[in-house]
Amino acid sequence: MKKSKLNLKKVIPKPFKSLKKIGKAPGTVTYMGLRQDGVNKVSVTDYADDFYESEVLDKIEEAFKFRDTDTVSWINVQGLSKEEEIEKLGKYYNINPLVLEDLVNTNQRPKIDEYDDYVFCVLKMLYLDDSYKLVTEHVALILTEHAVLLFQEVEEDVFSGVRERLANKFGRIRTRGADYLFFALIDAIVDQYFVILEDLANQIELLEERVYNNPEPEIANKIQSLRKEVMAIRKSIFPVREITNRLVKTEHRLFHPETKLFLSDVHDHSIQIHETLEMLREMSMSLMEMYMSNMSNKMNEVMKVLTIMASIFIPLTFIAGIYGMNFQHMPELHSEYGYYIVLAIMFIILVGMLIFFKRKKWL
Repeated sequence: MKKSKLNLKKVIPKPFKSLKKIGKAPGTVTYMGLRQDGVNKVSVTDYADDFYESEVLDKIEEAFKFRDTDTVSWINVQGLSKEEEIEKLGKYYNINPLVLEDLVNTNQRPKIDEYDDYVFCVLKMLYLDDSYKLVTEHVALILTEHAVLLFQEVEEDVFSGVRERLANKFGRIRTRGADYLFFALIDAIVDQYFVILEDLANQIELLEERVYNNPEPEIANKIQSLRKEVMAIRKSIFPVREITNRLVKTEHRLFHPETKLFLSDVHDHSIQIHETLEMLREMSMSLMEMYMSNMSNKMNEVMKVLTIMASIFIPLTFIAGIYGMNFQHMPELHSEYGYYIVLAIMFIILVGMLIFFKRKKWL
């Protein structure tokens, strides 16, 4: 058998991220993302009804003092590549090593886990950058009694509204506990999904118009790219409905009854997002069918014109072929008006066939 000369380095576009975990013990903190050079920063927002303070920490150890305070603390870790620092924070807050492993695993499916002293949640944060390109970011949240630990890959996020509400001393969020902050952060992520789906709907609408009006060949590539984007978004958003449903039904002691009312609102949003996403998915899949149908119709129109032209010229070619045989004894060849008579007959046939096609609505 002839050996294959396939070059695997050319076939594989990027290294397998899963290779980082092979052979390591369960619970080993191993960052699975590709943003190794991202910004690593820890910021803390500590607040109460009549107190507010926000600062950027120099060391991860400075966040330890917020564990046992009576105020509510939002500890925001930006950048997941510093595995040792995350492990230190996790050990101090008594976080299970398996949770820390999932926390930095960017391949982790969105989920929620409840433990005795904390609640762990993984989500995918979606937003559009300055060039309107979709960005997918891995986000993990840990709810404790007096704090919310938020871990994200890069500095950009969708929490500017939450920060503004915290800075406003008259806001509702300042009067409630860490569970409400946990809800507010999830709500910000879920609300951003509406922006993504709206942009996706606009793309589908524009492609539909182009497919319907002028189905050019390069549109097929754009439709395929759009379908891949829809599937990637669906993979990130689809589990959110299950997560919010569990939050509404949870009996965990960290969630107050008042907060569950707001969590039910997030659940309603997640259902709406799920239904909209499924509708957009079906529309994106039908785009290719519409494109192929319109291309087929366009080809049929071309074939129709060619067929009509061929049908018109067949009898004319037949007449021209008869009188082009050059036999010696052909009476019409010696007629003084034979040429004009044949032309008149051919013209009558041409006009008659055009009238016939017009009445049949083939033209």
